[in-house]
Order: sequence, then structure tokens, then C-alpha cells
Amino acid sequence: MLRDLIIKNRSCRRFYQDYAVDEDTLRSLVDLARNSASAANLQPLKYMLSCDPIKNKDIFSCLGWAAYLEDWKGPVEGERPPAYIVFLGDTTISPAFGWDTGIAAQSILLGAREKGLAGCMIGAIKRKRLTEVLYIEERFKIALVIAIGKPKEEAIIEEAEADSSIRYWRDDDGVHHVPKRKLGDIIIS
Repeated sequence: MLRDLIIKNRSCRRFYQDYAVDEDTLRSLVDLARNSASAANLQPLKYMLSCDPIKNKDIFSCLGWAAYLEDWKGPVEGERPPAYIVFLGDTTISPAFGWDTGIAAQSILLGAREKGLAGCMIGAIKRKRLTEVLYIEERFKIALVIAIGKPKEEAIIEEAEADSSIRYWRDDDGVHHVPKRKLGDIIIS
């Protein structure tokens, strides 16, 4: 069911790095995004795919991971993503592509969960460096990177009290806790 996929779709930041995700799998995920809604149907998003360990190492070096986990600098070798999808906005089609990015990312992440994979949307990107590393043409602007792989961590959703923190955290067993506001706290009558 869709609700189950959404509940399972937590940002995963530790993966089985040796579990290969092939290009056909990445292409099938991008195809979900391609068939999703697009503002004015302009379809300004393009994608760069990587399941190559050498290219992945370069991409990884340009990313920031989990700002709330201040003592954690990101996944260690062996827990890094085996694949990435880099979202590019084609500015010759549209100068703005924010709505499309969110819609496409959610489609890709739900598709990944359906395949037993997980992902993490990453917006903390050294864009200038990544542009150089991937030889991205000037007309493209990096919108987002999604890390994809087989999850090596457990994440659980918890209800947050109205006045409590919504910062995610990890317990001593490495379980990732994600506080969510209650439904009654977010619907305004």
C-alpha cells in the first residue's frame, strides 16, 4: 500500500555499499520521475546517474550528510551509497524547477522503497565542485542529489509533542528516530 511505502520512506544515510545498484534500476527510478507531474508540463529536469565506484567517490566528496547529527560526518567506507541520481535543472527550459524537483524526488524514493532499496535526498552540495567533477554544462543547475542503495539502518517514526523538538536523532543501537508532528497539530481549522 502507498501509506506503507511512505512510512518506510525515511532518509537512509547508511547503506550496504557492496550491494550493487545497476544503471537499469536507476533508469527505472528516473522513469517514474519522468512520468510524474511537472509544472506547466515543462519537464525541465535532467538526471545524471552513477553506479560507478570511482565516480561515486567524487560525488560523495561533494555532499553534506545529516546536519542534526553534529558528531557524524557521514557514512564510513563500506556504508556509503552504491548509486546516485543527480538532479539538474535545464535553465534553457525554465529558470525555476523547485516544484518539479520535490515531485520527482518523492516518486524516485517511493520507487526505491518498492524495490527494497532506500535513498536520501541531499541538498547540502558543494555545487561548484560537483559541477567540475561531473563536467556539467553551464546551462544546468544542480538541484538535488539522491543517494540510493540497500538500507543498512533502521528508522522509526515517533509522534512529537506540540512543543518538543522535531530534530532526528540516533540511539545507542544506531536506530534513527524521526519525530513527526501530530496530525491534529498541523491541520488548522
